[in-house]
Amino acid sequence: MADAAKAEGNAAFAAGNFSEAIRHFTEAINLSPTNHVLYSNRSAAYASLNQYADALSDAEKTVELKPDWSKAYSRLGAAHLGLHHYEDAVSAYKKGLEIDPNNEALKSGLADAQSSAARSRGPASSSSPFGDAFSGPEMWTKLTADPTTRAYLQQPDFVKMMQEIQRNPSNLNLYLKDQRVMQALSVLLNVMIRSPTSEEMEAQGEPSSPPEGKRQAEPEPVTGKPKQQPEPMEISEEGREARESKAQAQNEKELGNAAYKKKDFENAILHYTKAIELDDGDISFLTNRAAVYLEMGKYDECIKDCDKAVERGRELRSDFKMVGRALTRKGTALVKMAKCSKDYDPAIECFQKALTEHRNPDTLKRRNDAEKAKKDLEQQEYFDPTLADEEREKGNQCFKEQNYPEAVRHYTESLRRNPNDPKAYSNRAACYTKLGALPEGLKDAEKCIELDPTFAKGYTRKGAVQFFMKEYDKALETYREGLKHDPHNQELLDGVRRSVEQINKASRGDFSADELKERQAKAMQDPEIQNILTDPVMSQVLTDFQENPSAAQHHMKNPLVMNKIQKLVRAGIVQMK
Repeated sequence: MADAAKAEGNAAFAAGNFSEAIRHFTEAINLSPTNHVLYSNRSAAYASLNQYADALSDAEKTVELKPDWSKAYSRLGAAHLGLHHYEDAVSAYKKGLEIDPNNEALKSGLADAQSSAARSRGPASSSSPFGDAFSGPEMWTKLTADPTTRAYLQQPDFVKMMQEIQRNPSNLNLYLKDQRVMQALSVLLNVMIRSPTSEEMEAQGEPSSPPEGKRQAEPEPVTGKPKQQPEPMEISEEGREARESKAQAQNEKELGNAAYKKKDFENAILHYTKAIELDDGDISFLTNRAAVYLEMGKYDECIKDCDKAVERGRELRSDFKMVGRALTRKGTALVKMAKCSKDYDPAIECFQKALTEHRNPDTLKRRNDAEKAKKDLEQQEYFDPTLADEEREKGNQCFKEQNYPEAVRHYTESLRRNPNDPKAYSNRAACYTKLGALPEGLKDAEKCIELDPTFAKGYTRKGAVQFFMKEYDKALETYREGLKHDPHNQELLDGVRRSVEQINKASRGDFSADELKERQAKAMQDPEIQNILTDPVMSQVLTDFQENPSAAQHHMKNPLVMNKIQKLVRAGIVQMK
C-alpha cells in the first residue's frame, strides 16, 4: 500500500501537481514511517511549492534515516538554499560529495550555494539587475510550476540558455531577443514583461549593417562593462496595476484583521470584501471573512465563503493547509448548525475531508468532538427509563429459563435505554459468568460498582468472576470490600469462606500436578506476580529462603515482604514446607 501511494505521488510530482504529490507521500509515510525515500520525495515536493521549512524538516528526517545516502544531502542543501541558509547549504552539499564525489546534482547545488553565499556577503557583482531571479533551485521550481515554461524545459536549447544565465546572470543580455527567455523572466519576477518589437528596436536606433566597402568604427572597450547593453525591459501597465492591487489587498486584509480583533465585525467584512475584489488569487481573504461570519452566527454565509475558498484554492493549487483550513472552518459552522438540525454527519464528513488535506491536531479534535456530540445526541434521543425497566424484566425471565444469550440481548437493550442502571449491569454480568465470558462479566461487574459502590450485588458478581478465574486472593479482597457496605450479606460471607479455603489449600500445596501447573501458568500472566518476580530485592529474598535460613528469618519480620511471599504462595509459585 505504501508503494502504491508512493507511485501515485511520483506521478503527481511529474505532472506538476505538487500538493497532490505531498498528500500521496504523506499517506505512504503513515504506512511506512521508516522509508527514507518517502521523506526525500516529499521534501522535493515541498521545495517545489517554496515551502522550504517543511522541505528542510523532511530532508533532515531523510538524513537521520539514511545518513550514507547522497541524495539526502542534496535535499538538505536545496531546503537550506531556499531558506537562504547559504552556509548550511554549502555544508550539506559538501557532505553529500564526500559520499558521492562525482554526483553532478551535488556539484551544481554546491556551486549555487557558494555563489549565493558570496552575494550575501557583499554587493552583487552581476551586471544584470535580475541576477537574483536566476539563482538557486528556485528558478527551476518556478519554471516547472508554470505550464508555459514547463513546456520549454523539454527543449534542450532553452535549458542550455537558462543554465548559462544561471552560471553568469550577465549572459541574460545575450538572449533577450528570445521570447522564451522573456517569458521565463516574466515568470521568475512574477510580473508581465513586454519585450520590444523589431520595429521598436529600429526606432530606438539599433545599428544596421554598414555600407559595402566601409568598416564601422569599433567603440573603445569599457573596463568591467559588457560591450553591448540591452534596451531596458519594460514592466507593462497591467503588471504595475497587478502589483499595486495586490499591495492594496494586503492592506485591506490587515485592516480587516484589526477590526476583527476589536469585534468590529461589520467593518472587518467590508475590508475583507474589498481585499477579495482587489485580488482573487489569495484565498486567505475568503477564509478570514468566513471566520467573521462564523463569529456573527451567519453560518450560511460562512459556508459559502469556505466553499469558494476550496474551489478557488484547487484552481490556484494553493497550499493544502489553506484548503484544509477552509474545510475545517466550514465543518465548525456545520457543527453550530447541527445543534438545531440534530445532524452532525455533514460536519464530521467535512472535518474528515480537511484531514485528508492536512492532518491538523485542531481539526482532528473538532472531528472527535463532533462524533462524540452525535453519539451523545443519539443516546439522549434513545433514553427511556420505562422501556429500560421492561427490557430488564424480560432479561430476568430469560435468565430464569436459563436462556442466557437472549437474556444478554434484553439486558443490553435495557442499558441502551438507560446506561446508568447498575442492576442491568449486575444481571448481565451474571449471564456472562454463566456463559463463561468471564472478561465481559468482570467488566460489567466493575461498571456496576462504579455506578453504585453500595450495591452489594456488584461485589458478589465481581468476586464470583474472579473466583472462577482462580484469582482467589483478588476474589477475597472483593468480597471483603463488599462486606464493608453490607456486613451481613450471606453471598459475600460465603464468598469469603470459599476463597479462604482455596487460599489455604494453595498454602498447603494440596493440588494435583495438573492443577498446580495450571495455577502457575495463570499466575505468570498476572502483572502483579510478574512485578514481584522481577523485583531484585524479592529475588534475593527467595534465594535467602533456600540458602540462608538466618537471613530468611530476618525477612519474615518485614510485613511488605511477607505479603508478597504470601501472594506467591497463593499463586502456586512458591510452596512452603
